[in-house]
Amino acid sequence: MALHKLHVDDFEDDAYKLIAVHCSLEDYRLAYLLNKNLELQLQRKPEDLDYKYLESSYSIFEWKNDNEYVTWNLISNVCKREEVSLSSTGTLFQNNNKVLTTFHLISEYKTVDYFIKISEETTHLNEKVLLNKLQRIPQIITSYSIDPLKLKSKNHLIF
Repeated sequence: MALHKLHVDDFEDDAYKLIAVHCSLEDYRLAYLLNKNLELQLQRKPEDLDYKYLESSYSIFEWKNDNEYVTWNLISNVCKREEVSLSSTGTLFQNNNKVLTTFHLISEYKTVDYFIKISEETTHLNEKVLLNKLQRIPQIITSYSIDPLKLKSKNHLIF
């Protein structure tokens, strides 16, 4: 009996653009500024992106532009969680110290605060014009384009 193998490595057909954003604002403030300056309608999704069995969760905003067949996503790259640290036993009093642990959605870009993912069926979006508009927003420190095919953890951007 012949053995057949099926290779499922063809996830790269879903073309999207990825823009890294360095900004110290809260996620809802950045979404408001993007809506205002780029004429978007980003809204927070009811559920966050959860990875590693609820160890970390990342906020996500989405807008599906049905007129132009484009889906915009604003995704947080940073999750900070307060945890109780392990302390040594043998002390007279229990000491419950709390430690702030930081997780990153895309670990290759730990300095990036947010990602803008633009999924489109047609390629009519001009990235340079978009980056120039983002640079004009005073609260955004910098923004630049990333090649999603070179990411090791690109599977985290499939949702």
